[in-house]
Amino acid sequence: MMRRSVAALLRDATRRHRRLASSLNAYHQFGAVDGKKKGYGTIETCRSGGDMMHFDLCKKLVNYMSTAAQADASGPPAEKFEYQAEVSRLMDLIVNSLYSNKEVFLRELISNASDALDKLRFLSVTEPQLLKDAFDLDIRIQADKDNGIITIIDSGIGMTRQELVDCLGTIAQSGTAKFLKALKESKDSGADSNLIGQFGVGFYSAFLVSERVEVSTKSPKSDRQYVWEGKANSSSYTIREETDPAKLMSRGTHLTLYLKPEDKGFAHPERVQKLIKNYSQFVSFPIYIWQEKGHTKEVEVDEDPAESTTGEKDANTEKKRKTKTVVEKYWDWDLVNETQPIWLRNPKEVSVEEYNEFYRKTFNEYLDPLASSHFTTEGEVEFRSILYVPSVAPTGKDDIVNPKTKNIKLHVKRVFISDDFDGELFPRYLSFIKGVVDSNDLPLNVSREILQENRIIRIMRKRLVRKAFDMIQGITMSENADDYWKFWDNFGKYLKIGCIEDRENHKRIAPLLRFFSSQSEEDMISLDEYVENMKTDQKDIYYIAADSVTSAKNTPFLERLLEKNIEVLFLVDPIDEVAIQNLKSYKEKNFVDISKEDLNLGDKNEEREKELKQEFGVTCDWIKKRLGDKVASVQVSNRLSTSPCVLASGKFGWSANMERLMKAQTVGDTSSLEFMRSRRVLEINLEHSIIRTLNVACKTNPDDEEALRAIDLLYDTALMSSGFTPENPALLGGKIYEMMNMALCGKWNSASGAADYEQVNSSNSQEPVEAEVVEPVEAGKKEQH
Repeated sequence: MMRRSVAALLRDATRRHRRLASSLNAYHQFGAVDGKKKGYGTIETCRSGGDMMHFDLCKKLVNYMSTAAQADASGPPAEKFEYQAEVSRLMDLIVNSLYSNKEVFLRELISNASDALDKLRFLSVTEPQLLKDAFDLDIRIQADKDNGIITIIDSGIGMTRQELVDCLGTIAQSGTAKFLKALKESKDSGADSNLIGQFGVGFYSAFLVSERVEVSTKSPKSDRQYVWEGKANSSSYTIREETDPAKLMSRGTHLTLYLKPEDKGFAHPERVQKLIKNYSQFVSFPIYIWQEKGHTKEVEVDEDPAESTTGEKDANTEKKRKTKTVVEKYWDWDLVNETQPIWLRNPKEVSVEEYNEFYRKTFNEYLDPLASSHFTTEGEVEFRSILYVPSVAPTGKDDIVNPKTKNIKLHVKRVFISDDFDGELFPRYLSFIKGVVDSNDLPLNVSREILQENRIIRIMRKRLVRKAFDMIQGITMSENADDYWKFWDNFGKYLKIGCIEDRENHKRIAPLLRFFSSQSEEDMISLDEYVENMKTDQKDIYYIAADSVTSAKNTPFLERLLEKNIEVLFLVDPIDEVAIQNLKSYKEKNFVDISKEDLNLGDKNEEREKELKQEFGVTCDWIKKRLGDKVASVQVSNRLSTSPCVLASGKFGWSANMERLMKAQTVGDTSSLEFMRSRRVLEINLEHSIIRTLNVACKTNPDDEEALRAIDLLYDTALMSSGFTPENPALLGGKIYEMMNMALCGKWNSASGAADYEQVNSSNSQEPVEAEVVEPVEAGKKEQH
């Protein structure tokens, strides 16, 4: 691009300045002159021509052509280097930094043994002589807890001397990966294979727990058996030929681990069996462990001489011998894994009892699940899975706010990888779902412990979530209606969190939600049922948020809607309001909070409102002036029928219920309360006697103290009845006591005063009689009593 720019400049200069062009031509003709002289000559030519306008252009051109000439000159050749690695340091990284858990060493080594058996089985199809020694394809493990030694034996393909050097002597070279590559390049590229290895470092996990590793192996393609030996923290290894006749074998591999002193606990047979069941239970080949067993038998007991009798006995009577039951112990191979995972079977062949048994056994549950789903997905991502909905919600650490659960067990080619996920396979609100996922093409890190975030994981997550919703939807259609109520009681809050966190699945979550309503205070209803019960002219779904059904059904916001027989949802769970606000709409019908301002019930009469505004506009302004900044405005209400007034929230702020919840947060930011608190609108009911009385007071004596105090009390009362919390409860209590006192005094004080006056007059007119009646005798009698 730079060359084209220079050519364009030259053409432009040639057209406009002939003398400059001739100078440039002269410059090109001196091919034998060195770069410096060329540049100097051109510059001088430009100067001598008097064309100083293009001096800078000439200078730039010369610099560019000089640089190009240098670049064209052949420089010294570049040297090529190979990356180097410090072997001891590399081994230290693999052993101490690659794996987060020591116990995975057995998983890796069993996977290697399984690959060796798989290779032999595959190659024997075209080379039957490889199986000339007809013995079973299996894996056997011996654990010597006294000496801290574990031996893993497989009857697989084994290795030649060169394969030992290539596979065990070369770090990160995977024999399995090399074998799979050869398969793809051959005619058998379409053959099915369950080979596990891919990175070439799984073998070195043995050094996580071992101070020395010995590999004795024999390939059916070789007549000799070799022993590979390596030590931890060493950069070298040895290979020798096995000459001991007692240790020779027909084919296969014996892997012996000499454990470190601090890791000898892994050599207990019970520990080995537990690790196999956890990680390698579903490997394709049977795994046997050398286990101590016992059986009962009856043995004779020697008779105690003290118990012998000295009496005469019948010679023909046979004496009964005493026996006891003892346990005779012995060692034998014990099968510890199941060779056929339930998820690989045809769902039509698996009974409900088998699914439930697998669930209880895998997840240590004592109750059967509410539902299960067994499926296989194909296409971009292929995997098999069984998902379950538990019967009860998790307790303890596995609560609703914990995104990390151990409910999904991930297998790759039947080998357990991990159950510690942080939302990779399921979102947090579906963390209660339990199940098993098995895939052949999941991207893992080298330690095979962590999923790598990529497109495959996102596709798998999307399909798992979809299947989970299908399973939950199936519970709603169950013949037993109590099943879904049981699910809702346990996991309803999880779905409400889904409304907040998963916008993509709103259409799947919304039909599963359940709420109380003004027409169903005892039983919850679905949004579908609400929509079916809507009036023909009703355009929105109405709701009110409160702390209980009792509070919701007695709120003044509900009065006119009840008269019009419009159903209103009661959101009584603290999370309900946020969930509904995130849903925004359902089946093209918006959710409307009836506690917010500008409620439209579809019966607006603009002419009537205009008349009322003219008639009561002064009163509204009078009330607003008294209340000041406490309210944004005072309006005529269209939602009240029996209450004098109500305090509505602004459209875009917190409702009274949300304000109450935010104040109750222990870690809430109190500085944001004033900012988020919505504007409040006082709506008055013109049909109520209190409002009409205040209207008269406004027109006759707007400065009357009692009327102004009545406005204050009216506001405080509306504050409480609308769900808000009074800022000064003691002051409100004082106003109520004052009003009570005024009411009681107005009714009873006049009657009480008249009675006292009559009593005084009566006492004055009958004073001598009273003196005679109240004699000391009477007093004495009382003292005697």
